Amino acid sequence: MSAPVLLRATGVGKRFGAVVAAADITLAITVGQRVSLIGSNGAGKTTFVNMITGYLKPDEGSIVLDERDITALSPRAITRLGVARSFQIPQLCADLTVLDNMLVATACHGQTLSFWQPARTPAAVARADDLLARFKLSEHRERRVAELPGGVRKLLDIAMALTGEPKLLLLDEPTSGVSAEEKFPMMDIVMTALGQHAMTVLFVEHDMDIVERYADRVVAFYAGRVIADDVPAVALATDDVRRYVTGGPELQAAHARH
Repeated sequence: MSAPVLLRATGVGKRFGAVVAAADITLAITVGQRVSLIGSNGAGKTTFVNMITGYLKPDEGSIVLDERDITALSPRAITRLGVARSFQIPQLCADLTVLDNMLVATACHGQTLSFWQPARTPAAVARADDLLARFKLSEHRERRVAELPGGVRKLLDIAMALTGEPKLLLLDEPTSGVSAEEKFPMMDIVMTALGQHAMTVLFVEHDMDIVERYADRVVAFYAGRVIADDVPAVALATDDVRRYVTGGPELQAAHARH
């Protein structure tokens, strides 16, 4: 039996003046899928993600999450319905410790952050410590974020996104700024941690090695349109993806040699 659809976009379009950022995007994402969104800068990936999260509103079409239309909802309302996001540049409090960042995120998701109610409750600390352990961050628990290397900050940003126990997690270039030696170990940690729950993941990624290894579906964008949607081996081999996204056969061959 096929998995149920968690997210459905139907005929979604967005324009900025004469620029078409999204044109008739129709996609159905099922529960538990790992979907990579690829495309060159300006292709429409981030616009699509911003419409899912409510930061942009489509000019036409609809977006439905778990059978509820979220097209017109605010980002906060969409978050409360189970959509979480990490960012290309981690959104962290640099002067706070790793644990305190987790506790702030937990309080924000639980709508309990205030000057009168402490974020450091036994339940919140236990929840934070569980997530830190899953993301191999326990050793950094008491370190200030300002002291952490880039890869660790990325992991913390994703761990913080999970404090609200989302149904759908959006990752914006999770390996951007991470060294070549760190990217696979980091993604192994992320996917292992996410694999403990039936969580659906959409991740924007420019590194095709990461896409091939960790996605079970690839959606390729060009000029605001979807030009391929299939398993990685098929999607990455299409002529349009090679021409507009991965750089053509010559660059692919050069990449393979290195």
